[in-house]
Amino acid sequence: MFGMIGSMPNRVVSWVGGPSSRRLARYRLLLKQVHSFDKELQDLKDGELRRRSLSLRYRAKCGESLDKLLPEAFALVREAASRTLKMRHYDVQLLGGMAMHDKCIAEMQTGEGKTLTATLPLYLHALSGRGVVVATANDYLAQRDADELRPLYEMLGLKVGTIQTQMSRDQRRENYACDITYGTAKEFGFDFLRDQLLLRGIKRDSSEVLARMLGQSTARHEEPVQREPHFILVDEADSLMIDDARTPLIISAIPGEAEEARVASFRWAAENQEKFSEKEHYTWDHKKRQAELTAAGRMLARVLPKPEKMDTVDFQSIYEYIERAILAGREFFLETHYVVQDGEIVIIDESTGRAAEGRKWRDGLHQAIEAKEDVEITIDAGQAARITVQDFFLRYEILCGMTGTAVTSAGEFSKVYSVQVVVIPTNRPCIRSRSREHVFGSEQAKWEAIVAEIQEMIQAGRSVLVGTRSIDKSERLSKLLQQENIQHQVLNANRIAEEAEIVSQAGQPGKVTVSTNMAGRGTDIKLDDSVREAGGLHVVCTEMHDSGRIDRQLVGRCARQGDPGSYRVFMSLDDDILKNAFGPKRSDKFKRLGEKTRGTADRRIRLFRAAQRKIERRHFRDRKILLYHERERKKMQLQMGQDPYLDTPH
Repeated sequence: MFGMIGSMPNRVVSWVGGPSSRRLARYRLLLKQVHSFDKELQDLKDGELRRRSLSLRYRAKCGESLDKLLPEAFALVREAASRTLKMRHYDVQLLGGMAMHDKCIAEMQTGEGKTLTATLPLYLHALSGRGVVVATANDYLAQRDADELRPLYEMLGLKVGTIQTQMSRDQRRENYACDITYGTAKEFGFDFLRDQLLLRGIKRDSSEVLARMLGQSTARHEEPVQREPHFILVDEADSLMIDDARTPLIISAIPGEAEEARVASFRWAAENQEKFSEKEHYTWDHKKRQAELTAAGRMLARVLPKPEKMDTVDFQSIYEYIERAILAGREFFLETHYVVQDGEIVIIDESTGRAAEGRKWRDGLHQAIEAKEDVEITIDAGQAARITVQDFFLRYEILCGMTGTAVTSAGEFSKVYSVQVVVIPTNRPCIRSRSREHVFGSEQAKWEAIVAEIQEMIQAGRSVLVGTRSIDKSERLSKLLQQENIQHQVLNANRIAEEAEIVSQAGQPGKVTVSTNMAGRGTDIKLDDSVREAGGLHVVCTEMHDSGRIDRQLVGRCARQGDPGSYRVFMSLDDDILKNAFGPKRSDKFKRLGEKTRGTADRRIRLFRAAQRKIERRHFRDRKILLYHERERKKMQLQMGQDPYLDTPH
């Protein structure tokens, strides 16, 4: 596969060669049936092609199975794509479409055309008239995909809708009524919760309170916006179904009279947290990422001056405000974990490097960070409704997806979602080459080596893509490149609007692109002919991520569709992954030993691999715990006769 990054244990390799290969063998038998319609459909005029599609739709609504309609449906989509998009599905894309129709996750490498592949199962399942939805990484991709593919769908007689963040409920209802609806998992989930609140409000005749939650003047006679859950296709499935699974979607209840006291408490804690020192005033649990005040710390918290608005706040709550402020101060950083946009704290998704608009940290942490950055504090007065991403996806009768990195998480997909992963072969042989990993004793030495490698690639006439873990490290590398007069582009969460143009130009000779992660960018890097002849795109991994899947997503950007390409991983004993896995004390010990010992490159590399595996196991454990608690919560509410997605009114 990719050498160190993305290398798979034997148990995964054998799994790929088992059920995955058997499914592919079965799908290949269907290819001949799809091809058998080619000549017939090519001779049809556009109007005749549309009528042929409407005929399929009639047969589907009359009860004919989609399995039986699949060959002709896929052939229709391929012919329509050739006419409207000037693109014709490869056979491997037909295989990917069959896998998704088969309720599987299709793993397709970057550049293999996942977006076009998705049109096949989407059209097939839209024939039933029950509506299908596509969950994408962000609003931009949802709108872009819908707009680009609309001519194809309309030629076949289907309507396409898009759900965007700023839409009204009337607009949302109209777009959900379309045959195919694109949007984000976040927007789909929140619309579901609002519909649940609406149904409860109608039942209890609490339309005035409900209208305030929905942001409407009235909600008495309004209908839900969503249709019954039928078919959902998840783009970047590993990111949305696994990484985002730890973050529940929550609609807050309306704040009460204690709002001012809570705001004052968060502000006070943020202003005073630096007065508390580790060991003397609090102890720090690195694994749990949690501060606990000592007796001296509690005494200090009690005697520090407080505003009058905090007079009603008890001491135990005051201790908790300080502990949250300490966590926000020492573990969460601007331009790394979040950015400030239009006076709001916006989380940076660790998997994609994108701004995760609408998402908030739980248990008061988000408010503590708002106080830290001195922006308006959004008080959460409790939950009116909540659902996890896992629960939302599992509501659908048919769940499938696609991504470039799924097979290493095949066990989790199977256990949590009861879906299998099918690895789709590439259209052309992959000729990606791996350069030897470099490990350095210090971060500064690593950055200098990275700049030198970039210069070497520019002189060779190649293009370079550099992946970093955070925005601040992208900016740090940018300054080093500026010092060497190296022209480059920086792609991070602060430049989302420009990203498509930046990525599309990243394959030009001597072009250097620095990116805070490349997952879910949605645009391929197409190489100039001279770059292809010089060796293609070279990917520089500036450090290992907490998940090997993210590393594979970055590496997968080179050597697409048979192009040449290469990559190298740079690491240092100062890297975050060692601190995250082993804690600051042990990571400092590794650094001291590594700087004194010679000839230990292989041992150092094994250390980084072990750190990554440890963090991956920790995250998997966290997701299992969340899943268990959510299931227990739902079970308890069902036993009490309550809606599992709604909390009692506040």
